Amino acid sequence: MSDTERPRAANELIKARSDYLRGTIADGLRDPLTGAIGADDGQLLKFHGSYQQDDRDLRQERLAQKLEPLYSFMIRLRMPGGVCSPQQWQVLDALAGSHANGTLRLTTRQTIQYHGVLKPKLRDTIYQVNQILLDTLAACGDVNRNVMCSVVPETSHLHAQVQHWATRISAHLLPQSGAYHEIWLGAQRVAGSAEQEPLYGQHYLPRKFKMALAVPPRNDVDVYANDVGFIAIEQDGRLAGFNVTAGGGLGRTHGEPATWPRLGDVLGFCLPEQSLAVAEQLLCIQRDHGDRSDRKHARLKYTIEDHGLEWLHGELARRLGWRLQAPRPFRFEHSGDSFGWVRGTDDRWHYTLFVENGRIADWPDYPLRTALREIAGVMAGDMAGAEDTGTPGQWRGEFRLTGNQNIVLAGIDDAARPAIEALLARHGLDRGERQSPLRRASMACVALPTCGLAMAEAERYLPRLASLLEDRMRGLGLQSQPIMVRMTGCPNGCARPYLGEIGLVGKSPGHYQLWLGASRQGDRLAQRYAESLDEQGLLDTLGPMLERYAAERHPDEAFGDFVTRAGYVDNPLTFDI
Repeated sequence: MSDTERPRAANELIKARSDYLRGTIADGLRDPLTGAIGADDGQLLKFHGSYQQDDRDLRQERLAQKLEPLYSFMIRLRMPGGVCSPQQWQVLDALAGSHANGTLRLTTRQTIQYHGVLKPKLRDTIYQVNQILLDTLAACGDVNRNVMCSVVPETSHLHAQVQHWATRISAHLLPQSGAYHEIWLGAQRVAGSAEQEPLYGQHYLPRKFKMALAVPPRNDVDVYANDVGFIAIEQDGRLAGFNVTAGGGLGRTHGEPATWPRLGDVLGFCLPEQSLAVAEQLLCIQRDHGDRSDRKHARLKYTIEDHGLEWLHGELARRLGWRLQAPRPFRFEHSGDSFGWVRGTDDRWHYTLFVENGRIADWPDYPLRTALREIAGVMAGDMAGAEDTGTPGQWRGEFRLTGNQNIVLAGIDDAARPAIEALLARHGLDRGERQSPLRRASMACVALPTCGLAMAEAERYLPRLASLLEDRMRGLGLQSQPIMVRMTGCPNGCARPYLGEIGLVGKSPGHYQLWLGASRQGDRLAQRYAESLDEQGLLDTLGPMLERYAAERHPDEAFGDFVTRAGYVDNPLTFDI
């Protein structure tokens, strides 16, 4: 049977008969007899920025009581480059308390998720997000998702220009269906009008599509892990253009060797004003040639593997009408965040704050959400938020979310810095065990109890494992080493475990695959080392490696480089441009 004769995946049929993403979502929202919506509408809801979930901790208890699962919804915002104003943050914080579970969750794609939103509040939450000029459109689903952008205010004056192109690419690739505005914002469909999706068509993409823009020397967006990447090239103090990458993606499936993580290839160089056309045509290539029969084989990385890199070069040139130039030299130094205060090239101050696993909440010893709310008040010139500091009421900066689940208080002037420092100190955000080098370099996906794909804990377990590893490292004199530990509850790779020096991928409750050896520059994948280890197995396996690392490492040698050099894993390909 040829590819054209193979039956299409069920999701393809759902999209085709959805009336351009409308389905019966509006009817399902009005149904008072259940906290859920229909299965097909649940797939369409992703295009609107939401997933239907249920509390898996309570699933069996509710089943025994003959109750339906405790359904709720995750809502994900679209925030190109992770930028929002302090005024927007104040509203987002308020919604977390009034409409969600009292927390905000920073994602690994520079945006915010709400969890625990009940169906009666779903429409109003999305409506209020739109009222502050943000939205949730295309934050999930088989479309181009949130476009990432490096946060490098202290080292590069290119950031504003690169952020500009990230925002333009995001807008250029948005779906055009009126369904979003009709369902969530009360718009009326024009009678007799013909719906069109000039870019996506009625089937949209075969699977999700991800893009990122990086500014060397920092690869804080893990640009090679994206379907398409743009690496900024500086020349004579200006943005000369971008090196273009294609074919990255980390998702895989346990037990299926035909699925694997892959880093993108560097295709060539384009001018800044050519980036929109390049982004569009690479997306369209995947739209037209991606696998619509097997969703596990439907990412651009598999299309490239099936057809070849030379085919991609030729197909892209044919569609553009011109060829990319040869790639320009660049160098990445690391893929993490730098914490604390720095003065940027814009002569303003920027403070990068560590947020453990991206969860913004108030703990008894660490009132993070309250502190950020008060800081937003100072930055917005809200006298109520600044009354204890004497800060004048005027605009003071913005929030920028990083691809490593942290937050930057950006654009702070000299007059406002003391007030923000006082709030950080008052709430203990500038100190404590949550600030260890290992924790700062690590991250986890949400996993249980809300993610329906999770096979094991991640966010709720990583702090415990971090403490156990820190105990071992202190005894070896390694407490200052920022070893990247990345943990996910399933093999999909949301926290990018295959780019961790220590990658932990949930296999079953309490058991994890162990991956080792990624580079801190984000240009070398980890390799699978052990198939299924419990907590004691992880400690027994990693303990001797840490002992050898303490005794045998070269000066400034990273743990991922050491385990590769020492032969624990193979030495895979790295990029050298």
